[in-house]
Amino acid sequence: MSYTEVPGAKVPIRMWADPSTVEGVAMQQLRNVATLPWIKGLAVMPDVHYGKGATVGSVIAMHGAVCPAAVGVDIGCGMSAVRTSLTAEDLPGDLSRLRSKIEEAIPVGRAMHDEPVDPGRLHGLATSGWDDFWSRFGGVAEAVRFREERAVRQMGSLGGGNHFIEFCLDEAGTVWLMLHSGSRNIGKELADFHIGQAQKLPHNQGLVDRDLAVFVADTPQMAAYRNDLFWAQEYARHNRAIMMALFQDVVRKEFKKAGPTFEPVISCHHNYVAEERYDGLDLLVTRKGAIRAGSGDYGIIPGSMGTGSYIVKGLGNPASFNSASHGAGRKMSRNAAKKRFSTRDLEEQTRGVECRKDSGVVDEIPGAYKPIEKVIDQQRDLVEVVAKLKQVVCVKG
Repeated sequence: MSYTEVPGAKVPIRMWADPSTVEGVAMQQLRNVATLPWIKGLAVMPDVHYGKGATVGSVIAMHGAVCPAAVGVDIGCGMSAVRTSLTAEDLPGDLSRLRSKIEEAIPVGRAMHDEPVDPGRLHGLATSGWDDFWSRFGGVAEAVRFREERAVRQMGSLGGGNHFIEFCLDEAGTVWLMLHSGSRNIGKELADFHIGQAQKLPHNQGLVDRDLAVFVADTPQMAAYRNDLFWAQEYARHNRAIMMALFQDVVRKEFKKAGPTFEPVISCHHNYVAEERYDGLDLLVTRKGAIRAGSGDYGIIPGSMGTGSYIVKGLGNPASFNSASHGAGRKMSRNAAKKRFSTRDLEEQTRGVECRKDSGVVDEIPGAYKPIEKVIDQQRDLVEVVAKLKQVVCVKG
């Protein structure tokens, strides 16, 4: 489908979702965003739903300003995937050992590595810039510097919530490895700190929603935020790269006889800021629950833990600021899902997937998410499908 245009105060709201199906509180957030004085465009993805300040599934283009809440608190959160030489025929009948080995190699939930991961010991992982990256930690906000040890030990760990590690099959029976994570606790603490700083600034006092507070160009506060933002985005990229290398090491050991090989990793942020140019203007484009889908850009759009995921290639549609959705998107809150569904429902909806099926992950049940097939169908003018994947193992925190 192409987009539907809904009137907004400063800019029209371009929606790749049926406005009548979007929850009222999310529509109000979109109208609020469209009132910001600095806004130049707003594109809404088919997985749109309520979030803090700005909806998840929104792409906000601003000139000379950036809104930290429109990035999301998990700065740099995103996906990585890699196609392997393995096929369904290489898999054992029982995949529980594989799941256990993944969980042993990669800390999940609030866990972290006992000792910092040395990227130099990981097979095929590029380590250039590693020392420079960590040396810049001394330049981030003083309020979070005491977290350095935790940040170092959480590097290469999954986290909880909707983050996952999956062992998947495409429609041809080829094995893919896929994972979803971000900048862990350090990214969240940096985001929370800067949102708080922005809310104190005089130019934000008249906004319709204080969570939409922005930093403006050529100010010390903007410079400090950009420094920390781009560092956290880099943290997230390194975090996924290390996890993928650890995941590949597990697969090499578990499938030693098959001698697995791996194609280049596809990776994309979906909570981040990019400097891009549209209609002759240099803009700061925030994608919160959205991926870049420029012409030829590879991306990953996952479903839920019992459905499927898609590898896509961007079509470069400027109307969406070269963007596409980041996943299926929730259709109900975590609390609502816990009230509505039971562990029996979870077992039924994840049948055939080696994964947790306990009460701790009921809020991640497929029934709490929008149908991924419909989400893909609503953005046929934004991406083309390269591969459809179905998980057979899903690791959750």
